[in-house]
Amino acid sequence: MPTDTTLWKRFQKYLCNCHEIGLSLDISRMKFADDFFEEMEPAIQSAFLEMYELEKGYIVNRDEERMVGHYWLRNPTLSPSRSIRNEIETTQEEILSFSSKIHNGTIKAQNGEKFANILIIGIGGSALGPQFVADALASSSDRMKAYFLDNTDPDGIDKVFAELGTTISRTLAMVISKSGSTKETRNGMLEAKAVYERAGLDFSRHAVAVTGVNSELDKLAKSEGWLERFPMWDWVGGRTSVTSAVGLLPAALQGIDIKALIDGAKDCDNITSRLDTTGNPAAIMALMWHYATGGRGTKDLVMLPYKDRLLLFSRYLQQLIMESIGKEFNRDGKTVNQGLTVYGNKGSTDQHAYVQQLREGVANFFVTFIEVLKDRDGKTLLVEDGISSGDFLFGFFQGTRTALYENGRESMTLTINQVNAYTVGVLIALFERAVGLYASLVNINAYHQPGVEAGKKAAGTVIALQKSVVELLQKEQKSLTAEEIAAKLGKPEAAEMVFAILRHLAANRDRGVVQSSADQIGEVTFRMAG
Repeated sequence: MPTDTTLWKRFQKYLCNCHEIGLSLDISRMKFADDFFEEMEPAIQSAFLEMYELEKGYIVNRDEERMVGHYWLRNPTLSPSRSIRNEIETTQEEILSFSSKIHNGTIKAQNGEKFANILIIGIGGSALGPQFVADALASSSDRMKAYFLDNTDPDGIDKVFAELGTTISRTLAMVISKSGSTKETRNGMLEAKAVYERAGLDFSRHAVAVTGVNSELDKLAKSEGWLERFPMWDWVGGRTSVTSAVGLLPAALQGIDIKALIDGAKDCDNITSRLDTTGNPAAIMALMWHYATGGRGTKDLVMLPYKDRLLLFSRYLQQLIMESIGKEFNRDGKTVNQGLTVYGNKGSTDQHAYVQQLREGVANFFVTFIEVLKDRDGKTLLVEDGISSGDFLFGFFQGTRTALYENGRESMTLTINQVNAYTVGVLIALFERAVGLYASLVNINAYHQPGVEAGKKAAGTVIALQKSVVELLQKEQKSLTAEEIAAKLGKPEAAEMVFAILRHLAANRDRGVVQSSADQIGEVTFRMAG
């Protein structure tokens, strides 16, 4: 293990200090060899070239024959056509204009009052990005409070509406779905619509859509006369959509400075486009991922931000990184089962949760710390002689970092000056670029998600089977075991799924299925009530 003096020398040698965007990256506690960067230089330069072609509009997502253009969202001049540039710029202007009309009361709720809340209805990238931004940048001066329906869990949906209570009448509902047919989002929209109607409200007078042009949702919003419709373009993936209307509209409505967020992302894009590897923090991060995992995902990435405002960052990164990198096949069609597992909490909570295992358990991970230099906006309060709460947080961060290093655990540290709209934009852009570069290094397509589509198809099969099962029970009007039902449907191999479906329906009494008791699972019967 290097001596303290050697470590100080490594820190000076390898620190990537990007003062223009208020960010630095320290990799001195990653134990790569001195010739690592030299050996990887041809590969990272090839990745830079691929990224250049991507930004120019090269068809990267071959599965869907789509461009990948989230970088254009913060710098429309990069877009490959004047029409795309105009669409981006026009949409950003319309977001600001619409938000202003909501804030000043030009657009009011049905009861004539100003809107006070936003209900964001989405799934995956349509929720995780906006949730992270909303939580990280929330303040007492927010113009509107954000709530989220990000799942198709009825109890979770009820919980959100219970929190909203009577303020539902002053709540703007924002439905986000590119295709307009995403089941979780559709279900959330229908649940929300029912709540508005029970309150005597017209949902259309409280609703906004963010969706693809001429999608099912776009057509619905247009036909019902929703307040507004904003575009989702097919060249923006959900997990990289936070600087599109998906993330910018709820942020603007909340009162967040979206221009600063866009500027942070744009400035970070400029720096991470550099061909000088050691001056490019996204390239360095991608190379450290490759070094730590052998380019095979053999270790997990643990995110430890030492700031409450960054609590949801690890959840956001789980989708961005794992959906992008977790692929069965590489771009040559070879089975590779690539991936990079991400998890994390926040400091110093993690020290009372799982740092014990990180230090002394299985060494199957590497850590990325995020250090925030500014403690708070207000005056420092001393909790001991000359020591503040922020000093303790700093001490716990340094202590954890040292304790892990002393036990042979590797880590790198991202340092930012403060958490604000600009630096949140910087962080988003930094990891987006790192993902793209790492994907090139390991030869996989970061911009499709065949596994997600497979899951959606499988869910559809279950729903279709459920309908068949209920129809059969209604027809038979007698008690049957799951095995008997599966046989009558001509699907004996589906007996376990039939049992699971009926057990779920029976647990919800208003669904009309009655389950009998039996010592053996195979003897449990089901029938329709009444």
